[in-house]
Amino acid sequence: MGALRKPLRPGLYAITDNRLTPPETLIPAVEAALRGGARLVQYRDKGSSAAERLSQAQDLSSLCQSFAVPLLINDDPELAIRVGAAGVHLGQNDCALSDARRRLGDEAIIGITCHHSMELARSAAVNGADYLAFGRFYHSDTKPGAPPAAPEVLGEARTLGVPVTAIGGITRTNAEPLIRAGADLLAVVGGLFGGQPDDIEARALAFSQLFARHHPLFSLSE
Repeated sequence: MGALRKPLRPGLYAITDNRLTPPETLIPAVEAALRGGARLVQYRDKGSSAAERLSQAQDLSSLCQSFAVPLLINDDPELAIRVGAAGVHLGQNDCALSDARRRLGDEAIIGITCHHSMELARSAAVNGADYLAFGRFYHSDTKPGAPPAAPEVLGEARTLGVPVTAIGGITRTNAEPLIRAGADLLAVVGGLFGGQPDDIEARALAFSQLFARHHPLFSLSE
């Protein structure tokens, strides 16, 4: 496997969901994920007001900076700018990658949803995406209508020289085949933040240990 572009490091990619991480539990939940070794965090909230999202994103930005872990904002370059986030994640129906890059600058991390399509992945790579996100790989309560993807696409996508992310229904028990297939990052929502809040750190650590065993560029000591 090739080297990852800095500042991305292989490992767990923690994605918040306002149904699982409401405002009163958001910060302690993400802090627990970071203690367990999360390497990237995405703030995703489709239900709160603009003022609430700004406040939550500011708190998350401070928290992630204290752990030296990049924070990305889902679908919202302007919010990323306002809170000093490291970048954004964009879906296929969000603003264009080129527009986000112009607003955020060359150092920003911009990830792109590619579903199960190598054509979308090639276009994103050519246009400067910092990671390519494929999925769903398993049943997902977060995006149940997303088209399914096969693990083989992860290995094929690695030939593009851009870090590869897997998303969609990933848990500690089904994650290993995706790492073996070529995933540099596992984007996890319910498999991390679902269940008992006291277990989040242990779940995150379990993902980190899977990467330690199966990804040649991962180190728990980083």
